[in-house]
Amino acid sequence: MGWTTQGNAMANLTTKLTINGKSFDVDVEPDTPLLWAIRENAGLTGTKYGCGIAQCGACTVHIDGVAVRSCGMQVSDAAGKQITTIEGLATDGALHKVQQAWIDHDVPQCGYCQSGMIMAVSALLREKPKPTDRDIDEAITNICRCGTFQQVREAIHAAANI
Repeated sequence: MGWTTQGNAMANLTTKLTINGKSFDVDVEPDTPLLWAIRENAGLTGTKYGCGIAQCGACTVHIDGVAVRSCGMQVSDAAGKQITTIEGLATDGALHKVQQAWIDHDVPQCGYCQSGMIMAVSALLREKPKPTDRDIDEAITNICRCGTFQQVREAIHAAANI
């Protein structure tokens, strides 16, 4: 990955991103938010735009297994790393345990924030397989305008027990 300058502007150069185990060549400026490369260049629209300032969590993906808000990360910083989106969370046609818990506990209402929430929760459970309510409060800072936080907590505990 690299870029050149032409006058004061940066020129687009192709950056190779690995998303859900597949390689994507994206032709964007290096400071483009990763979210836009995922949605517009890779065509993976499960990752949502919410606030654009890395506060709401709708754009959460995993970068090398860590939950990251993709609207606040530049494409150049994601090159060479393993990116997982909501589309890559299930394996071999089987839903991830967090996805299944979301269904079992009727978590989503409008559903807009849910892909980011699921990504944040799956990262939490990888780090802390049996999180306490305090662990959940500290790690899951995603915003849900529908207010499904109690269902989220129940689903997290259910997923932790699978």
